Amino acid sequence: MLTAIAAGLVAVFAVTGLAQVSIQTSVTSFLPTRDPAVSTMDKKAGSFGGDPIVVHLRSERPGELLDPGHLNKLVRLEGELSGLPDVSSVYGPGTTLNQLAGRAQDFLAELTGRRDAERAKAVALARSSGAGQQEAAAEGERAAAEFDRRYGPLLVQGMPAGLPTLQNPNFVKSVIFAENGVRPQWQFIVPSPDSAAVLVRPREGMDADATQRLVDNVHRAVSQADVGARETTVSGVPVLASALSSQVAREVPLIGGLAVLAVGACFLLVPWTRWRRRLLPVITTLIAIALTLAVFGWAGRPLSLGVVAFLSVLLGVGSYYPTYFAQHARSRVVLVVAGGSAASFATLLLSPLPFVRDLGMTLAVGVLFSAGVGMLLVRRFFPDSGARDPGAWTGKSPPRSGTGPSRSWVMTGVAAVCVAGVGWTALPNMPLDANIEHFAAGLPAYQDARHVEQDVGSSGEVDVVLQGPDVTSPEAMEWMQRTQALIVTEHGDSMQPVLSLPALLSFLGQGASGEQIASGMRMLPPYLAGAVARDDHRGAVMIYGVRMDDLGELKALRDDVQRLLPPPPSGYQAELTGLPVVAVRGQELVSEGRVVGNVLGILGAGAVLALGLRRRSDALRAVVAGAMATGIGFFGLWALGIALSPITVALGSLTAAVGCEFTVLLADSVRTGNRGLRRSIALATSTSAVGYAVLAFSDLAAIREFGLLLAAAVLISLGSAACVVWLTTGRERPQQPADGDVQRHVPAFARTAQGVD
Repeated sequence: MLTAIAAGLVAVFAVTGLAQVSIQTSVTSFLPTRDPAVSTMDKKAGSFGGDPIVVHLRSERPGELLDPGHLNKLVRLEGELSGLPDVSSVYGPGTTLNQLAGRAQDFLAELTGRRDAERAKAVALARSSGAGQQEAAAEGERAAAEFDRRYGPLLVQGMPAGLPTLQNPNFVKSVIFAENGVRPQWQFIVPSPDSAAVLVRPREGMDADATQRLVDNVHRAVSQADVGARETTVSGVPVLASALSSQVAREVPLIGGLAVLAVGACFLLVPWTRWRRRLLPVITTLIAIALTLAVFGWAGRPLSLGVVAFLSVLLGVGSYYPTYFAQHARSRVVLVVAGGSAASFATLLLSPLPFVRDLGMTLAVGVLFSAGVGMLLVRRFFPDSGARDPGAWTGKSPPRSGTGPSRSWVMTGVAAVCVAGVGWTALPNMPLDANIEHFAAGLPAYQDARHVEQDVGSSGEVDVVLQGPDVTSPEAMEWMQRTQALIVTEHGDSMQPVLSLPALLSFLGQGASGEQIASGMRMLPPYLAGAVARDDHRGAVMIYGVRMDDLGELKALRDDVQRLLPPPPSGYQAELTGLPVVAVRGQELVSEGRVVGNVLGILGAGAVLALGLRRRSDALRAVVAGAMATGIGFFGLWALGIALSPITVALGSLTAAVGCEFTVLLADSVRTGNRGLRRSIALATSTSAVGYAVLAFSDLAAIREFGLLLAAAVLISLGSAACVVWLTTGRERPQQPADGDVQRHVPAFARTAQGVD
C-alpha cells in the first residue's frame, strides 16, 4: 500500500513537472554570464536595441528597389515591421529616404519663412524711417533678393536633383549614390546597387520565446508584402538563435526516441539475463530522465541546447546502475561510483556558458536518480535477477595465478601513459571554437546567414560606445571623428563602418562649433539621430560590421582596436562592445579554464570515491584511468586536427565519469570473481557507445561531433580502466564480499549456479 502511494506521488510529481518544462536556446545561453562584457552589451542594447534581424532584398536590375513604386512598398513594409511587438526600431531605405525628404522639405519651408521674415523686416524698417509705401516695398524686394543671392546657390548645390520627394527618382539617386557607387553612410541599408536591407532591432532582454515570435512575425510580414524583389532572405543573429531553438525542440523527441530504441535493442539482443528483465535498465533510466526534467520544470528553469545531448548521455550512463545491481554488484560500490560520476558531471557548472552548465546539472541530477531508482526497482521487483553464469561467485574464490601482469601489458600501459601525456600537453594550445554561429552549422538559417554576409560584408556588429555629459559637444564629436579615422585606416578591411554620428554629420566637416553641430542635429531626422545618439545626448554609438566566422581573428581585432582608441575627453567613457566582443570574451573564459576544468572533473570523481569506498586504492586507480582516458581522447582530437567546442573542452569531466566507474567495478569484479559484473561492464560500454552514436543523426554539427566523440571516449575509458586494473591488481587475491553483501547476494548467486534463477 505504501509503495503504491509513493509511486503515485512520484508519478504526479513527474507528470506535473514535465508539463512545465520548456526548451529555450537564446543567444544568452552561449554567452558568459556575470561578466562585465555582457553588462556593457546589455546597456548598449537598452539604448539602441539589440542585434538586428536583417531583411535582405535583391532586385533584377541595379537601382530597381529604389524607384518610386518599389520605395512606396518598402515604406509600407518598414512601417508594418516597426509596429510589431518587441521591436525597438526599424531602419530601411524607404523610411530613411522618406524622413530625409521630409526634413529637406521642412528646411525649404524654414528658408521660405526666413525669406518672408527678412522682407517684412526690411519693409518695417523703411516705414519706421519715414519711407512711403512704394519705397518700403522696394526695400523689402531688395532684402528678398539679397536672401536669394545668399542662399540660392546653396540650395542649387545641395539639391541638384530637384524637389525632395520619393516620387523624384533624381532626388533618391543623389542622396544614396555617389560617382563610385553607394555612399558609405547608406551602405548599411543599401549594400549594393541591386540590393537593399531592412534592419529590425529587437528590444533588449528578450527571451527565446519572444525572439521566436518576433522572427515568425517578421517572416510573415515579409512574405505578405509584395515589394517586387527577385530574392528575399531573413537573417541575423536572432534568426540563427531562433532556428537553433526550434531545431533543438524538434530533435529532443527524435534523438531521444532513437536513443531509447538503440539502447533498448542492445539490452534485448545481448543475453545478459532473462527476456522479461532485459529492459529494466532502460525503464529505470527513462524514469530518471522524467524525474530530472520534472525537477527543472518545477524549478522554472528552461533547458537549452544541452538537453539534446543530455537524453543520450543519461541513457548511456544511467542504464549502468540497474545492470550492475542486477548482476549483484555490491550496493555500496555502485552508489559510490554513481556519486563520483555525479560529482564529475557537476564540475561542468563551473563553465562560464549557461548551456554547458545546464548539461552538467541535468547529468549530475539524472545520474543520482538513475542509481536510486535502479536500486529500488531491482530490490523491490527483481530480487533474484541475475544472469545464468556458472562462473559467477558462489562462495568460493576462483583460482588466480598470483603472478603479475605480462610484459605486453606493461608495454601497453607505458604506451597509453605516453599517449595520454602528449594529449594533456597539447590541451592548452589546442584550437577552440565557441562561435555561436557554428552551433547552427548545417541548418538552412546558417546558409542564409552566409548568403547575406556575402553581400552585406558582415554578420555581426562591433560598437564603440561613448558616454558623457553631451556626446554632441565639439570635443566629443572630434574624438569620434578621430576614432573613426583610426579604425578605418588600420582595420577598414575587417571593420566596415555602418553608422555613426560623425558619418551622419559629415557635411559639417572637421572642427565644427557647438552651434553648427546643434544646427546639424536639428536637420537630421530624429529617426536617424536616435540610431546613433540617445535623446538626452549622454550616449552615442559608432557601429561597425564584422565577420563572425573566426573568433581568433576577432580577438586580435578587439585587442588592437582597444589599443587604438584614443583617450576620451575628460568626463567621458569609451567602451568596445557588441555580440562579437562578448563571444570572444566567452571563448577566452572557456579557454582559460580548460585545464583546470578537466582536472577538477577527474579529481571530483576521485574525491567521492576516496570518501565512499573501503579501498582507497580503487579511488586512486580510478583517477589514473580517468586521466589516462582523457589524455588519450585529447591526443586523438589533436592528432586529427579537430577543434574543441565548449562541450568537448570538458572531456575530462565526461570521460572521468565513465572511466572511474569502469575502473572501480572492474577491480571489484576481479577481487570477487564476479564474471557477470564484468559482462555487465562490457554491456554498458556497448549500450553507451550506441546511445552516444545516435547523436550523429542530429542536424546540428556540434551535437553530431559531441556524440561521436563520446562514443569513442567510452571505448577509450574501458580500455584505460582494463589496463590500469590489470596492471595494478594482478597480484591481489580475490576476496569475498563484506558480510552484509554475503548475506544479501549468496542466495541469489547460489540459485544462479544451480540453474534456478
